[in-house]
Amino acid sequence: MRTTVSAALLALLLVVPLLHARGQASTLPLPPSGVLGVGEAQMTPAFWIGLQAQPDKVILDRSQIQAQNAALFARDGSMHELRKLPATLSATQVRGWIEGLARPPTRPLYDVEGKPVPAARLEAIADARALDTVPASQKTRFGMVVRRAALRSFPTTLRVFSEPGDSDIDRFQETAEFPGTPVLIAHASRDGRWLFVVSPRYAAWTEAANIAEGSRADVLAYADKAPYRIVTGAKVYTVFTREAPAVSQVELDMGTRVPVLTDLPPDQPVNGQTPYAAHVIELPVRKADGSLAFSPALIQKNADTAADYLPLTPRNLITQAFKFLGERYGWGHAYDGRDCSGFVSDVYRSMGVQMPRNTSSQGMSPAFAKQAFAKGSAHQQRLRAAQGLQLGDLVYIPGHVMLSLGQWRGQPWVIHDVLGMSYRTADGATRHVKLNAVSVTPLLPMLAGKDSTFIDHMTSIVRMRP
Repeated sequence: MRTTVSAALLALLLVVPLLHARGQASTLPLPPSGVLGVGEAQMTPAFWIGLQAQPDKVILDRSQIQAQNAALFARDGSMHELRKLPATLSATQVRGWIEGLARPPTRPLYDVEGKPVPAARLEAIADARALDTVPASQKTRFGMVVRRAALRSFPTTLRVFSEPGDSDIDRFQETAEFPGTPVLIAHASRDGRWLFVVSPRYAAWTEAANIAEGSRADVLAYADKAPYRIVTGAKVYTVFTREAPAVSQVELDMGTRVPVLTDLPPDQPVNGQTPYAAHVIELPVRKADGSLAFSPALIQKNADTAADYLPLTPRNLITQAFKFLGERYGWGHAYDGRDCSGFVSDVYRSMGVQMPRNTSSQGMSPAFAKQAFAKGSAHQQRLRAAQGLQLGDLVYIPGHVMLSLGQWRGQPWVIHDVLGMSYRTADGATRHVKLNAVSVTPLLPMLAGKDSTFIDHMTSIVRMRP
């Protein structure tokens, strides 16, 4: 036992020199995991909070966040302010949303078993969109998400992949929306089992069973109901109830806002259970005819929720981000998890900050303060920017985003939902560590190709601060 412990400590303390792109060298400890510089201490929020000079200083106050959110919906074309959509939709608008989401596949795709998906099946999936049935004009219809709902490129549950053996990144998976999210219902699939919906930050297909259709007033009023609870845990679940299956063990992800019911007698059971040790919330449910109704549900008082959005402070940023540490990477919120852009947006959403869904939109949004980099930006300019990263800054490279934890040991560190980490060792070899989870890593050593680092591919740094 003593020999094993000694060997582990020796490996943790071993300092391995790294050769960065452009000849820069640095050293970091190499723990048994292979993730440079990250020991047990660095995988705790307390470590990073301890590096903050003012961990409880407010970075953006509520009025500043509200102003930024308003600017986001006003200026960012990837966002949809449902209240301002017209009462009537044209065929041009609806077809534009559907065809703008995804083109019919033309390259080979593979199923979960690595077998090619027949071209005829792909054609049938594209045809299921029923574009020929889009009316010249239609009344705008509204609905609400009633359970964690996958949003898809096409009206199908078929999972498809670019390469045989690659069963993680489903090319038809776009994102997910959470219970209580308002949507515009724009179109139905040919068989009626799928709806094309427009949420505040996405437009895609989802199964009709995920959506309850209601009046414009009822749908849009839900988001303004008060008092409310904010889900501050990675996810919480409503209490099991045999009496009301539609609101039993409903998953609510970080940042979800749910109204609290205050007009029910406190000494009377709710869904077969006393409510005194729980918050009585209101959730949308789908009736048998597909219409919207609302039902009381319970969240235990010891669940990770708050009476309002958390203050945007260094302590809360770190604490919220680390609640996802170790969660498996889920492209488009698959695997009941999230991907890199979903991770950072859910963290910020728990503090009331709204963000676009995808990295490309987040990194270039006109509503955010940022430093952008052109393809020709010099390595030294990028390096200086990386060395100036502060906690909470968002670092974008094509297809990926990282949340900065600030500076330690003279270089920047990040927490991100990432597939893997590659770096170059002292002998010039390249080592790859498969992560596939929310992970803490140093930024500078991470390779994006054979001869370039992540920072050489930075497209922007977004700063959620004044």
